[in-house]
Formats: sequence, C-alpha cells, structure tokens
Amino acid sequence: METALPKNNLQLEITNRQILSISLPISLSLLVPFLNFTANNFFLSGLGEAALGTAGITGVYFLVVAVVGNGLNNAIQSLIARRAGENRLEEIGKIFSQGVRIAFIFAAIGIALTYLFAPMIFDYALRSQNVDASAVNFLKIRVWGLPFLYLFQMGNAFLVGTNNSRYLMIGTLFEAGANIFFDYGFIYGHFGLPELGFNGAAYASVLAEFIGMIVVFVLIFIKRLHLRFHLFNYLRYSKELTKLILNISAPLIGQFSISLISWLIFYILIEHHGERALAISNVMRNIFSLAGIFIWAFASTTNAMVSNIIGQGRSHDVHKLINRIMKLSFISAVFMFILFNVFAHELLSVFQLSKEFVNAAVPVLRIVTTGMLFMSIAVVWLNAVTGTGNTRMNLIIEAVTIVAYLVYVYLVLEVYKLSLLWAWASELIYWSVIFVMAFNYLKSDKWKGKVI
Repeated sequence: METALPKNNLQLEITNRQILSISLPISLSLLVPFLNFTANNFFLSGLGEAALGTAGITGVYFLVVAVVGNGLNNAIQSLIARRAGENRLEEIGKIFSQGVRIAFIFAAIGIALTYLFAPMIFDYALRSQNVDASAVNFLKIRVWGLPFLYLFQMGNAFLVGTNNSRYLMIGTLFEAGANIFFDYGFIYGHFGLPELGFNGAAYASVLAEFIGMIVVFVLIFIKRLHLRFHLFNYLRYSKELTKLILNISAPLIGQFSISLISWLIFYILIEHHGERALAISNVMRNIFSLAGIFIWAFASTTNAMVSNIIGQGRSHDVHKLINRIMKLSFISAVFMFILFNVFAHELLSVFQLSKEFVNAAVPVLRIVTTGMLFMSIAVVWLNAVTGTGNTRMNLIIEAVTIVAYLVYVYLVLEVYKLSLLWAWASELIYWSVIFVMAFNYLKSDKWKGKVI
C-alpha cells in the first residue's frame, strides 16, 4: 500500500520553518526570469537606449504568451498540493501526465498566434517603425522557447506541490547560467558564436529554457520521483482529468492574460512618450522583478499550502496560515524597499546608461518600490484564493482591478500627459483593489466546501 512507503506523508504544517522551507527554494527558481531579463537588458544596453526600449516591449509581449503556461502550472500546482494534502500519491501522477499533454497543445497555439498576429499588433500600436520591425523579428525567434518554458514550469509546479521545492534551484542555476553565456556570445559574437545583435538575446533565451527543462526532468528521474508519484503510468488521454485541469486553469490563464495585456498596453502608451520613457520603464520592470522574487515566492507558497491544508480537512486554519505568510512577505518587501532606495543611483548605474538617464529614473524607482510594499500583502491574499480552487473568483478580481488600472493609466498618459512618475503610481491602485477584493472574499468564507 502507498501509506506503507517511506516519506509518503506530504501533509504540511503551519509553521514559519515550513513556510520558509517551501518559499526560499521557490525564490531561487524565480531568479530565472529575472536573470534572463536582466542579462538580456544588461547586454542589450550596450546596443543603445532604442534596443533597451524594444526589449521592454518584446519582454512584456512574451510574458503575455508565456502566461498561459503560468496559469496552467498554477492550476497543476494547486491540484497536486490538494492531492498531497489528501495523501493520494497516485492521483498526482495522473494530473501531471495530463498537464504535460495540455502544455504541448498550448505551446503550439502560442507559436501559431504569434506568427499570425504579432506583426499586425505592433504595426498598429507602435509609432516607431524601427521598434516595430525589431520587435517582430525578435519574437518570431523567441516564441520557439514556449514548449521548453511550459514544461520547465510544469516540473517546478510538481516539485512545489509535492514539497520537493528544495530541488528547484538546480534547474534555475543551469538555465540562468546558460542564458548569460549565450547572451554574451550571440549578441556580441564571443565564444566562437555568430554576432547576432538584438536577436541574439532571443536565441539565448530559447536555448536556456531548453537546458532548464532537460535538467529538471533529469533531476526528477535521478531522484526517482517519477516512480514514487507514478508520473508516466497514465499517459492515456483522460477526459475527466483534462476537464478538471482546464476548469481550474482557464480562469487563471484569463487572469494572468488580462493582467499582462494591460501591462503591454501600459508599455505601448509609454512608448508614445519617447524612447527614454520606454527605456526607463523597462529598467523599472527589471527592478520590480528583482524586488518581487521573495514576494512571488511567498505567493506561490500560499497557493500550495492553502490547497494542502484544505486537503487535510483543516479549512478553519486557512486564515491563520495566510496571516503568517503575509507577515513574512511584508518583512521581505520592507528589506528590499530600504535596500533599493538607499542604493538607488548605484543600482541604476549597473545598466551603463547616461547620468541624465539615472537621474530621471530615480524618482520612478521610489514609487515602484512603494508599490512593492502594497504588492507584498495583496498577492498573498490573491494566491490564497487560488489555493481554495475557486479560480473564477481570481478572474473576477483581476477583471475589476484592470478596469480601474487602465482608466487611470489612460487618463495619466494620454489625456493629461503627466510624467512617468504618475504613470507608475498605477501600481498603488492596482494592488490596493486586488487586496480589498481578495480579503473580503476570503473573510466571507464562501470558498469553504469547494471540491477540486
């Protein structure tokens, strides 16, 4: 019997040690997208502000496409964590196998849609023809990394959901190292590689995601996790499980998609204010990604632990768990806030741009890091909603928030033509609305009894 096997009890406890044992490895895994973006931008900054600004547009677009995998894997993580809380190990393998099948289909759709619609979107939305052409050519290369990225995320979701997050850092280190190596090689023509300039960053990211995916799955086999959780015993199509995964993941995909589409709109409106404003905003996105590493790790931990605790039949402990994670998340945000504001000029100087650029970016950095404090609280409550399994509520919360966000951004940038500082103040509005709606929903206890 499964219960006779060693280490098969995956039920979690509500302690700081348990929370940190999950969240700290996740934070290291989240370094992958940050290091990829930062490495790309660091090397691309040597090509000038125009290249750096274009990288901001392409980066946000790719996130919109990649977020499908993010939504799918958040759903997979929640389902695996729920089965872990119920101690039903064989069901974990069934969910994982169906998730891999769905990930391949989603990746193929993402590639096709990019080739069909990206040229039209950028041609219509962007005013600079140089940015338009560079962005489209870049994305037609970059999008081929989707299958590898989705499967890399799938492996990470499995590790987190089964309380094996300590292994996440291995895949992270390999992917980040490969991305930096190939970035430097392809952009500038080092290590015997061809000099590809701006497009070199796209090739580097695709290769890095492939390597990261291979490492994660090799690790799963080396640790024999595929045997313990029956990962590949149920490869045959299951209509019931596929429907369950899609029902949980579809609202999350919708939530993440409209969030990032709104961010893409934000960048397009920023582009109307010139290449410097776009370049500053791209740097802010990198800084926000760094500052948010620990925060998003706590958010992912919240999703997994809330689902696990509910699977144990301990719904009454959910609020206690949320409050404990929220405090740790806020403490990490305060630390980053102080660090980034004390060393603002030094941080911005890393991008090798002019003194005027740095001086213009510092006030924006102040408001971005303030928004991070709001985010550290709101994102924990939002991911707790995900952990309950009622992901349709996630979509509702996001939709209402985006309306408020876009109205503000449009008025600030297009109607009143205010500065970049006011534009980035939109983060305060965004996270405030998220928190109020997620908090009220979870306090209502309407989520209790939700079965997934």
